[in-house]
Amino acid sequence: MRGKQRAKTVVNLEAPRKAAPLQKAPPPPPGETDPLYGVVLLKVALELKRRKEGTVEEILRGVLARMRIPEADFQAFLKQQGGRLKDLGLGEG
Repeated sequence: MRGKQRAKTVVNLEAPRKAAPLQKAPPPPPGETDPLYGVVLLKVALELKRRKEGTVEEILRGVLARMRIPEADFQAFLKQQGGRLKDLGLGEG
């Protein structure tokens, strides 16, 4: 061979680690809101725009069921948000 040869690099490989079993993420602490709640609001708005039949409550229940989010938790989030409940047409009015 012409020129200088490179020194050979030796790499020690680690043994593969066992993957931790898939666990469901722990629920957020009471003071924090689930980031998916904003996604729920967006999906409900898009559904309301797309289809004219059905009530807001039916559409909301359908979105929550598809996303597997407890309805009671989401309703509590909306109550914390105050005016957004009325904006969605779910508030008493």
